[in-house]
Amino acid sequence: MGKRAIVIVLDSVGIGEMPDASDYGDLGSNTLGNIAKTRGGLNLPHLQALGLGNIAPIRGIDPISGPQACYGKMSESSPGKDTTTGHWEMAGVVLEEAFPTFPKGFPQAFIQAFEEKIGRQILGNEVASGTEIIQRLGEEHVKTGRPIVYTSADSVFQIAAHEEVIPLPELMRCCEIARKMLDGDMRVGRVIARPFRGEPGNYYRTTNRHDFAIEPPHKILLDYVQEAGLKVMAVGKIKDIYYGHGVSEHVLTQGNQDGIDKTLTYLEKDQPGLIMTNLVDFDMLYGHRNNVEGYAQALEEFDARLPEILVRLRQEDLLVITADHGCDPTTPSTDHSREYVPLLVYGPELRGGVNLGIRTSFADLGQTVAEYLKTTPLPHGHSFLSDVIL
Repeated sequence: MGKRAIVIVLDSVGIGEMPDASDYGDLGSNTLGNIAKTRGGLNLPHLQALGLGNIAPIRGIDPISGPQACYGKMSESSPGKDTTTGHWEMAGVVLEEAFPTFPKGFPQAFIQAFEEKIGRQILGNEVASGTEIIQRLGEEHVKTGRPIVYTSADSVFQIAAHEEVIPLPELMRCCEIARKMLDGDMRVGRVIARPFRGEPGNYYRTTNRHDFAIEPPHKILLDYVQEAGLKVMAVGKIKDIYYGHGVSEHVLTQGNQDGIDKTLTYLEKDQPGLIMTNLVDFDMLYGHRNNVEGYAQALEEFDARLPEILVRLRQEDLLVITADHGCDPTTPSTDHSREYVPLLVYGPELRGGVNLGIRTSFADLGQTVAEYLKTTPLPHGHSFLSDVIL
């Protein structure tokens, strides 16, 4: 058996505003802290045992002496607060400029050209919450067959369509057309297909979402792991985020529980390399919908299943639990927030209780994994492996 690194990204589970949060309109954002405060506490005994409460004050999660994991938090050195930027930085890509955003919608000339290419007029072209806009425009969409286009504070071009009005293959074709058109100064981080179903007043998004990302500008951690003769196993939207770079095997997921199940399946296999999982429900179902209780319950559900993950770790495994940005459901905004992300590093043969401090880049995680798996070093990041190795 060879070494394995397991990286679990709790999508949007931030742990407090970064110093430049005011530049993003996110002053006061603290996803974990504010959820715990608003709700009257969180019950996360297994994350507490790893050291979550040692990172920052969280109501109900006390700091403990001798936590099982090494702990700290990471700041994002790239500008931005979106999924692509956060995941890319973990894998060694640090951006100098943020992906473009469109707070007033996309230029009319672009929309007209897009409509001509897809053969349909669109609805929307505004900044909106995905769940809100399908309730507001869904009935008109069903009557007219016009897809709903919207964006957010993030660098995204999203197309929502009822699966019985615009079949999935056509929706994906529309997204592929948009992806090719959105280049240069309009090169958004992701084009996202947002299929939904239901009736007026009760439209709901399905799990057939698909992300059309852009290709990373250079080799990333996943490429280097693969080049070292190791496997890269991607769970959830990881493959899409990295444009398939370095991915040996991948499985899509239908929510957090399915994502955990599929991570456990990979842990049962004897395949040295990297397992990388994104658990999207925190962000998609609760953060963007300002659902504090749903978010809290999802955190507690993950914590309840954490022992299943820990018991399957082998002696040479390295487990990292982290996030890619914040999405504080207690604030008026429904967008991502510019926050630190938690860092918990655990392994049966690793040290516990080491304070890793505030890392200056998410790339420190990737550099550590690269050193652990003995791959080519990343162009960015400082490894903390020497701090956690016995």
